[in-house]
Amino acid sequence: MIAESELMELSFPDAPRMVTQVPGPKVNALMAESAKYESFTRGGGGFPVILEHGKGVTVYDADGNLYIDMAAGVAVNAVGRGHPKVLEAIRRQCDVIMHTTDITNPKRIELAKKVSGVMPKGLRGKCHTAVYQAGSDAVETAIKFARAHTGRSQIIAFQGAYHGVWCGSAALTTGYGYRHGWGPLIPGVTHLPYAYCYRCAFGMTYPECDVHCGKYVDYVLNTPYTGLDDVAAVIVEAQQGEGGYVVPPPEFLELIKQACDEYGCLYIADEVQAGAGRTGKMWAIEYSSVVPDMLTWGKGMGGDMPMAGVTYRADMEASLAEGSQPSTFAGNAMGCEVCMTNIDLIQDKQMDLMGRAAKLGEEIKGLFIDAMPQVKCIGEVRGNGLMVGIEVVADRKTKEPMEGKYVGEIAMKLLNSGILMTPCGRHANVFRFMPPLTVPREYALKATDIMIDILKGY
Repeated sequence: MIAESELMELSFPDAPRMVTQVPGPKVNALMAESAKYESFTRGGGGFPVILEHGKGVTVYDADGNLYIDMAAGVAVNAVGRGHPKVLEAIRRQCDVIMHTTDITNPKRIELAKKVSGVMPKGLRGKCHTAVYQAGSDAVETAIKFARAHTGRSQIIAFQGAYHGVWCGSAALTTGYGYRHGWGPLIPGVTHLPYAYCYRCAFGMTYPECDVHCGKYVDYVLNTPYTGLDDVAAVIVEAQQGEGGYVVPPPEFLELIKQACDEYGCLYIADEVQAGAGRTGKMWAIEYSSVVPDMLTWGKGMGGDMPMAGVTYRADMEASLAEGSQPSTFAGNAMGCEVCMTNIDLIQDKQMDLMGRAAKLGEEIKGLFIDAMPQVKCIGEVRGNGLMVGIEVVADRKTKEPMEGKYVGEIAMKLLNSGILMTPCGRHANVFRFMPPLTVPREYALKATDIMIDILKGY
């Protein structure tokens, strides 16, 4: 396993270190300039931090404040910012060729082969890959491929899901702000309850419930007169991201796959946020026995360069029309080289970043669980690897979500303490630990201790 001293060298020393309140004067001035020219529909909106310089798990804002980044660019920088091997890959490839239009190139072929080699067992070595720039692109393509292959139109997704923001992928996403006012989105999408055991839609308790939510998927798929009679695919996150870092029992995913197989529709695993080693396994679905028909990926696979894709069973290729899904910038040779470098780093057996993520994640969870007697606002601690969610509540007994104004206060206190962390969840009350897999233990525990101290005030 990689030494902690080596990991510390990948980041700036002595973090966190704050020199102004957040936002500082330079950030305020830049935000005012941004408002004149940029669209605030961007994901960060008016987030009061503007990053200027990053290294590993640490970032400076425009005012010189040094943060520990427990968000990893929203689970993007799996190996940290500016990893030396990634920078070497960029320098190496930029002198050869980068853009080749949407025809193939040697690096694109190499990447498809490498991706095939790291897919879950059952799909591994028996698949093709289409590459794009963002997770939304990958999911949008997966919808079209599923419809083309099956000749059917309906898609099943789940409550709490986030699959992207285009007209197809946004129809699968359930967050109000991503859907409201943008319709009509594509028709034919049905959302079923996810296995959110802390807030069970059926008012039941696991495992006594016998995974009723999974059996309900089988009911709606394989029972007449449910209205779901033309289903092309079921798309599911093996660990929900924006929905609150929710970890379902593995049987939930297995029951869905069994129902799909009986019905004859495709199982799409969306691994854009949970994949690339984040949960301690290459893919979160590997905590179950499910072999997906399609798998979407992105974020941590590309890291410092945009890269995403959909990987699918090789036999599906015959049903997809040649040249039917062009994407001008897809498969940029430099992006492919960087993606392959990220995969190599994540998969490196000597560094063992995934095994380390699993171990460190358990330590972080344990610290929060141990703090619960003193920190009354922690409702649940959950997650796998370095994909940990802390759900905060107003009342632990009733599970009433913490009010937004207090969640906002906590987020600002974290920022002013030098910790970059963003909330998520259906009630926007889940703080998520999703640092780079290269986060030094010292920095991870600093962030944990700072957050526990802040939560004690609530």
